Amino acid sequence: MSSKKIKSALISVFSKEGLEPIIDELSRLGVTIYSTGGTQKFIENQLNAPIEAVETLTSYPSILDGRVKTLHPKVFGGLLARREEGHLAQLAEYDIPEIDLAIVDLYPFEKTVAETNDENTIIEKIDIGGIALIRAAAKNYKDVACVASKDSYEFILDLLKSKDGNTDIADRKELARRAFKTSSNYDTAIYNYFNRGSEDLAFKHSIHKAEVLRYGENPHQQGVFYGDFGAMFEKISGKSISYNNLVDIDAAVNLMAEFKNDDPTFAVLKHTNACGIATRPTLLEAWKDALAGDNVSAFGGILICNTELDLATAEEINKLFYEVVIAPGFTQEAIDLLTKKPKRVLLRIKDFHVNKRSFKSLLNGVVEQDTDLKMEGADDFKVVTRTAPTKEQISDLLFANKCVKHLKSNTIVLIKNNQLIGMGCGQTSRVDALKQAIHKAKSFNFDVKGAVMASDAFFPFPDCVQIADEAGIKAVVQPGGSIKDQLSIDYCDNNDLPMVMTGARHFKH
Repeated sequence: MSSKKIKSALISVFSKEGLEPIIDELSRLGVTIYSTGGTQKFIENQLNAPIEAVETLTSYPSILDGRVKTLHPKVFGGLLARREEGHLAQLAEYDIPEIDLAIVDLYPFEKTVAETNDENTIIEKIDIGGIALIRAAAKNYKDVACVASKDSYEFILDLLKSKDGNTDIADRKELARRAFKTSSNYDTAIYNYFNRGSEDLAFKHSIHKAEVLRYGENPHQQGVFYGDFGAMFEKISGKSISYNNLVDIDAAVNLMAEFKNDDPTFAVLKHTNACGIATRPTLLEAWKDALAGDNVSAFGGILICNTELDLATAEEINKLFYEVVIAPGFTQEAIDLLTKKPKRVLLRIKDFHVNKRSFKSLLNGVVEQDTDLKMEGADDFKVVTRTAPTKEQISDLLFANKCVKHLKSNTIVLIKNNQLIGMGCGQTSRVDALKQAIHKAKSFNFDVKGAVMASDAFFPFPDCVQIADEAGIKAVVQPGGSIKDQLSIDYCDNNDLPMVMTGARHFKH
């Protein structure tokens, strides 16, 4: 018989939030409630519901500072017993009550790890009894309902109300599925904590939230986002976020994280690459100069800035078709204007967070690496030519190096007065990337004379610095590291072209 009446319940939870209406329903249905510790006190003192202490059932008190409360045959026997003749006879022999429902909410291990480095505090938040209760109840889902976290409180509450305390096999199997998801997430978090710095490499990640997307990169592909979008953004308005939106938003956040503490900066991205970016005294000026970098590619792009978006800037943005605009804040006037186009997505970014580790599927496995969080400052610039860059050129070279890091390799950027005026990216040769950057700048009526150039990797030959010099580019930043670096240095020295090397390559594939 698949339908089971809940006659008894064991409740042991860390978070008491949302528990009251469940207790009310269980009491209404006459369910015997077993509990212990803080949960027992909460139910007795705050909810005034009748309860039986687990200690009375087991004849053992909570011991070892609460580390052992429910670990006893009279508890686990009641959860694990199959409701069939042999097992029921043993329950009767040892005076073990059947337990039809287990409600558990585990110690917050991940939250504790995020909040403290104190190992003793972290270790005490490894739940033992709770995780054992979950596994036992979920294993016996044919007879027992298992609520493994407060995320399922609403589910069980609906069952109690709509089915008057009965559950069917589909209900219990769904709760078991959720329970094992909770237990696997929990164990993964604990493993990753202990595996920090270990040479025992194993790829284990557990992300608790998922959102099914309209489709993947293309309409014939399915897509799911595993992550907590709401932890990073407040979505003010707009249509649902697509797969391609997510990829572009990620690129935009990673780029703007480089400029988050700078003067007002605006960037426009298309297919993960910045087609325009500028830093200016005001956000409106930054927007106009970012758009000027490539007002064709900007159509349908992702817009992002590093400061509150005001009405004057919003009025100019509103003239363009865009997919998403991201800012740390919006004035109310800007919101009122931009939300008149209801499909356009407005996101308030809470934090320019960049994960320290990144991974993606590859071949028949996964590749994981440290995220490229390195960014060189002026002190990291090594002047390798007789002529040193001016103070103004250093400013542009720093700006250029930030930009080139976030464009697809091979890539070259041209910067003038903290404005992206040309870029070549995703090219099979660095020469092609430079020629593309120069052509792009000229096609949007920029004069490349006096600009600076950045490369994401070294120059194997002096051809790029020669092309740059002949175009009128006046300073160069590159990682260096080629066995033929001296050829590029010699050309620069012979033509009074200052060049600095950073010693850090920024490939982006």
